[in-house]
Amino acid sequence: MANNYFRFKQFTINQENCAMKVGTDGCLLGAWARIDNCRTILDVGCGTGLIAIMAAQRNSEATITAIEIDAKAAEQAAENAKESPWNSRIEIINCDFLNHTSEQKYDTIISNPPYFVNSLKCPDAQRNKARHDDTLTSRALLAHAYTLLHSGGCLSIIIPTDLRDVWCNDAHSTGFGISRETYVHTRPDAPSKRVLIEFIKGDSEVTATAEHFTLETSPGCFTDEATALLKDFYMKL
Repeated sequence: MANNYFRFKQFTINQENCAMKVGTDGCLLGAWARIDNCRTILDVGCGTGLIAIMAAQRNSEATITAIEIDAKAAEQAAENAKESPWNSRIEIINCDFLNHTSEQKYDTIISNPPYFVNSLKCPDAQRNKARHDDTLTSRALLAHAYTLLHSGGCLSIIIPTDLRDVWCNDAHSTGFGISRETYVHTRPDAPSKRVLIEFIKGDSEVTATAEHFTLETSPGCFTDEATALLKDFYMKL
């Protein structure tokens, strides 16, 4: 059973009321997404609030809005944000992303989206909502993100590698190009099961050269590149 909290170097994530606990996917995406020059950041499906809080730590000027459809998770994310050193710059909103409107456009959107398609569901409705794409398909997320981004703004996601072509085809048809793409390998000899993708609004012809990232050399031993990416967050690095 997952712990009810996860402690990082500069903040703690409590997660007992969240269906989806802190995991490697969220940590990688939160550290990988390019946000250096951003002033407005939107986290879609924020869960515990992890990625929003990571963004606040990484960018001292940005304001971060985080959307979470599940009321219990949104409440816990708000508590986590409030207890963080950057609480004045993080807003948690409990709503369906597809109903979210904003007078301002965002510089970047980050999402660890639901991606279980046509798969067997568990009895836990809260966990199903967080894991399955019934309520937020790739096409719907991409289309609404497109309307909320500045021209040239980016959407960064992490998804299973075998869904990469579906997402990229939907992105191109929406008007996005691919500005970054990194295949994640758990070990040097392991196939990629996750891919990090950054889509850019307004240039559907752009397709980045794919990169590869290896997490560990052996169980519990991080590679140099993983250490460089996660050292500002993980206590053991």
